Amino acid sequence: MAFDYKKEYKIFYQPANRPTIVTVPPMNFVAVRGKGNPNAEDGEYKRGIELLYGIAYTIKMSKKGDHRIEGYFDYVVPPLEGLWWTDDRAFDYSDKDALHFISMIRLPEFVQHNDFDWAVKEATYKKKADFSQVEFFTYNEGLCVQCMHVGSYDDEPATIAAMHAYAEAQGYTIDLNDIRRHHEIYLSDPRKTSLDKCKTVIRIPIMINNQ
Repeated sequence: MAFDYKKEYKIFYQPANRPTIVTVPPMNFVAVRGKGNPNAEDGEYKRGIELLYGIAYTIKMSKKGDHRIEGYFDYVVPPLEGLWWTDDRAFDYSDKDALHFISMIRLPEFVQHNDFDWAVKEATYKKKADFSQVEFFTYNEGLCVQCMHVGSYDDEPATIAAMHAYAEAQGYTIDLNDIRRHHEIYLSDPRKTSLDKCKTVIRIPIMINNQ
């Protein structure tokens, strides 16, 4: 059976629908950076996602080609994730055109930078597309408050407010900056799931008060 990160690491992908504190270890991703409304049909966000999946599945299917990745095991491609912010470092979903993002898909631990470089070249050749925008990205997230949000993305502010209040009550301060960002993990496909049932892991960086 293929290894499924969502099932094997439930602490990171299946949190409770109430805020909890978690420490997230460093992880490697394929990533694309951009700006603008994620709902725009011809926007950077949707074009970037296509590039991400192109590389993610090239790596997954490498076992059928000439490139051999040491330590390879069969796995389910992890869910799409995103880091979000605006020019003032905050996250404000009300003004979607002002959003900056890093869209990303987690890489298995056995994937090294040279394997990623191979996948970019392979996908470029086979799909006749430009994948130069995709990068190998390491994110060391650390201490966070997280919560499972069920419902529309537009309803996230209430969940985020509850997360802020919980973190502060536990003696933490929200720690959004140029490195640590508002983080979302998309467990549902909105094309196939009604918005009121969509599941999104929301994760916000924190630090201990007076640290």
